[in-house]
Amino acid sequence: MTTLASHFTGGRDYLAACTLGLPPRATVHAVRADLDAAASGRPDIAAASRAVEDARSAYARLVHSPVGDVAIASQTSVMVSLIAASLPDGAEVLCPEGDFSSLVAPFAHAGRGIRLRTAPLAELADAVTSGTALVAFSLVQSATGEVADAAGIAAAATRAGARTLCDLTQAAGWLPVDATLFDATVCHAYKWLCCPRGVGFLTVNPSFAATLRPVQAGWYAGDDPWSSCYGTGGTLAPDARRFDVSPAWQAFVGAAPALGLFADADITDLHAHATGLAARFRAGLGLAQPARASAIVTWPDATGEALARLTARGITASGRAGRARVAFHVFNDDGDVDRALAALGAASIAAPAPASASLSYSI
Repeated sequence: MTTLASHFTGGRDYLAACTLGLPPRATVHAVRADLDAAASGRPDIAAASRAVEDARSAYARLVHSPVGDVAIASQTSVMVSLIAASLPDGAEVLCPEGDFSSLVAPFAHAGRGIRLRTAPLAELADAVTSGTALVAFSLVQSATGEVADAAGIAAAATRAGARTLCDLTQAAGWLPVDATLFDATVCHAYKWLCCPRGVGFLTVNPSFAATLRPVQAGWYAGDDPWSSCYGTGGTLAPDARRFDVSPAWQAFVGAAPALGLFADADITDLHAHATGLAARFRAGLGLAQPARASAIVTWPDATGEALARLTARGITASGRAGRARVAFHVFNDDGDVDRALAALGAASIAAPAPASASLSYSI
């Protein structure tokens, strides 16, 4: 963990990786160098294009997906909309109650008789029926930090003949994930993967990909993008690249080194580090430990008093859905836990984490 943490300049009192990740030094250097080159009249488009493919490859390694099943994106909602547009008329989509709107809204507004049904996350697997066409859920809930029973949900969907779409945005980077467990996944990399905004990914297995219409096809979706710039764009890529959107070059220039760091890191070790800090923080506040360890801690804060206390002590946190929210990542340590608990006036700021908090969890 020390090796990965050494790539970051800051992080003290920053408990908001669930809102926005901090860029590693290599990302800062890459973006500055690219901007300097462009400002001096020497933009390097070829290097930017290589960065896109380096980022795609690193992300594929991180989520254990064949690189040919990975498409690049700019926002998760764009790729969710692609899937929504390809569902049969009248299809039923099952989502958890209160999941992030970028995952849910594209189905709610898809038209064509598509029906959105919700259930509590803990009951999602039991809510899948033979009439469900797609189960769409976040692996880690943004508002609460709750980790889904991914294996159970995927198994229930398989038994019912439903497809699965999993949003990895709040998971990839601290939780070991295997994208091949699902028919499709989406992820925006600006949170736990510490990339610039504008870098996202879609993974889709070939059987599901065959049912999707490339309604957002542009020049970068071509088999040879530089030969697909005019007219209909010619032949689309034979793999998931046909769902690519035109990349935000400077964002991908910064993303490639960050993704390389996480792809090469021991995510099991990172998971134990982040969830261990979170468990120690929960113990200090007297909060119950969750069934599945999470790096995100939330608790009721309807008035915003807890968030205000943290902010007054120079601690960066966030508030969502009437709850205070903190997150622990690679650049955090026990000192961050102690200072946050002290800011909140917790009775015990040195409570040890339960033994189970160090256990790794993978899907």
